[in-house]
Formats: sequence, structure tokens, C-alpha cells
Amino acid sequence: MGKRLVLWDIDKTLVDMDDLGFEIFSAAFAAYSGLTGHTDTRGPGRTEWQWFHDTQLANGIEPTDGAFAEFLRIQDPMFEARTREFAERGRVLPGALDALSACSEDPDIVSAVLTGNTRRNAERKLAAFGLDHLVDVELGGYGDDHMDRPELVRIARRRVSERTGVEFTADTTVLVGDSPNDVLAALHGGARVVAVATGITDAAALRAVGAHTVLDDLSDTAALLGFLRG
Repeated sequence: MGKRLVLWDIDKTLVDMDDLGFEIFSAAFAAYSGLTGHTDTRGPGRTEWQWFHDTQLANGIEPTDGAFAEFLRIQDPMFEARTREFAERGRVLPGALDALSACSEDPDIVSAVLTGNTRRNAERKLAAFGLDHLVDVELGGYGDDHMDRPELVRIARRRVSERTGVEFTADTTVLVGDSPNDVLAALHGGARVVAVATGITDAAALRAVGAHTVLDDLSDTAALLGFLRG
């Protein structure tokens, strides 16, 4: 087997945060917009940038350059203030720890992150459960890198290439995620995909949108590694 780049989604793939991220985002948007009541938007697998964009439009706010950066300046201390709640309310999903550990120990696997979270929020969530040392957070693609999730695959590959000198392709890159947007990011961004039915989308729907491999969860480490190395 040649080397593989494995890009891990976080929410509903590795951990379940019990809607805490949504609560913080909503509070930050209220502070940003100044609205006494606002319309929230939902939809798994979006980047935070896209989420912010969608929520602006839903509330009649015209997106402008620099608005997302300003929103993040408001949201960041709110996230920091509630980090202790992550481990109290959230949980690591079945098999995630063993899967990450196995990949981190395999010299032929580069294990990084592809998530709609901003990099700082991704680091906070992983650290809350002691998972941050099992992936290279310097690499990967994050929700403050680009609004469109498929672009994060290309960004991740570029970062890995610049760091390691290894050029990964669509055949040697695997995205592990739980939502249709994860699947589409892989298909359009250039990666194979292992989808896990640990989010709100069932296995049949993940297959219907084009997932190459669908697992109930990450608990069968040997089977997962077989797919990643295949």
C-alpha cells in the first residue's frame, strides 16, 4: 500500500457535542446582528462560513467583505468561555478513539482534519476529549479557510504537500464523515469517502448521495483500516 491521506470530519463523526456549537453560534449571531430575535438556519456539513452566510440571508442581511471575520471575533470568546461544557455535555462516538489511534500509529497514513469548524473551534473540540494529539491539526481544511466545503479537500492536500512533499491524489485521499455534504465534498473536491451513519442521515441516504463505503459507526477498526488502505 502507498501512503494515504485521511481527512476526518469532527461533529457527529468523531464526537457528538449535544448542540452546544449551535447554541454558541446562535448567541454570537444575535450579538453580531443586534437583532432581538433572529431566524436560525440548520444543515449538517456546512462550513461555519457558509452557515454564517446562510443565516445572514435568512435574516435579510446582505453579506459583505469582512463580515465573517467580525463575526468570528465575537464568537471566539464565547466558544472559549464554554469549553468546559464540551466534555460535560458531549461524548466521543463509538470507535473514534481506536480508529484515530490506529491511524496515528500507521506510518503510511497521514491523519488530518476536514471540518466545517474554524480551526480554533476544531482544536477546542478535539482537545476537550483528548483527541487532538491523534491528528495533525496543522494540516487539513477548516471552516474559516473557505466557504465551500469541497475546496477544503484541495486546501488540505496542498498543506500536506507543502509540509511532507507527498502529493496525494483523489485515489489516495479518504474523507471520513457523516453527512451528505461530507460525501459531496469528497466527490467534488477529489477524495474517496467513508461515510458513517452516526449523524442525522441514515446509511441508505448516504449511499444514495454517492458514498463509496458506508459504516454504521467507527467501532470496527480493522474493517475501517481496510477501507482506508484499499
